[in-house]
Amino acid sequence: MTHMTPTTRAAVVIGAAVALVAGLAATPTAAHAAGPTPTSTSKAAARSSATTTPQTIRTASSATLYKGGLFVDANGEAARAATTLSSQGRTAEASAARTIAQQSVATWLGGWFSDAQLVKKIDATVAAAEKKGTTPVFVTYNIPNRDCGSHSAGGSADNAAYLRWNQLVASRLSGHRAAVVVEPDALALISNCPTQTNGREATIAAAVRALADAGVPAYIDAGNSNWVPPQTMAARLKAAGVDRARGFATNVSNYYPVEAERAYAEKVSQAAGGARYVIDTSRNGRGWKGTWCNAPGAGLGSAPSVQGGTTKLDALLWIKTPGASDGECNGGPSAGTWHASYAVALVANRKVG
Repeated sequence: MTHMTPTTRAAVVIGAAVALVAGLAATPTAAHAAGPTPTSTSKAAARSSATTTPQTIRTASSATLYKGGLFVDANGEAARAATTLSSQGRTAEASAARTIAQQSVATWLGGWFSDAQLVKKIDATVAAAEKKGTTPVFVTYNIPNRDCGSHSAGGSADNAAYLRWNQLVASRLSGHRAAVVVEPDALALISNCPTQTNGREATIAAAVRALADAGVPAYIDAGNSNWVPPQTMAARLKAAGVDRARGFATNVSNYYPVEAERAYAEKVSQAAGGARYVIDTSRNGRGWKGTWCNAPGAGLGSAPSVQGGTTKLDALLWIKTPGASDGECNGGPSAGTWHASYAVALVANRKVG
């Protein structure tokens, strides 16, 4: 429901034999076989620059977690779209894409990348963020039976392949400051297609454990304020290992106002042991518009920002790439394709102030 429709991912082979932890999670050493292997010295230097460890993932302040602010990718999807549209003389559409490109937008990772491409994408994004002294946000979106066969169907062939893939992500981020939003819709969709999502909590828990062991703060996706009741979602988050994560994310690719999402998230947090959370504000500037898929009349929401204060809110983020289509609905192209006219509308309808 949320981002791209990659081709079916082939069975993942990372090189050396991969030992599974508790029958699920793969070892970091084997995962490095897909990309350059840093020397012991370089790994130690990289780890010394990190601001979180498995012990401090839940206790670090939001200011520490996002030290330097949120990374703005000069080569992100919106920036690339702006360049292409400008070369075609589509001035208004290029301008809208550039407006979106000026903000921090999460980098999505999934089976549309080969292992080599995945390593290259993560390493390049991390390097660009570290050069600016900012913090990148990634999204993992490759769980088996993703989106229950809807617009963004796909994902890894099975749980073992997924966890090997996730281990590769964790190994590339180890020693670097970053945050990861884990599998949009995965837990919430248990309500919609339980036969396809049986055992999903355990799979996510293994993925979160691998990220935590690498010192990477994770936010498990928790749907939105109009989907799964807070107590039910809190139980799923607990089963999915939220105690090892930084917390959870809400409103990913959706439109509900910050106030509604904060109220929902605080209830979930209280029931889930005080977990922190982030809210996606990429398209909620005009609130819910009656449909989630390329909703007509939607607008950009509040600009991404790190939050402090007395609530458990860490940050307002643009997790969904505004301007990327949700799928072939309401006049949109296939999921993940740049929807130039929709980007223009999002900018025109953006929240002011």
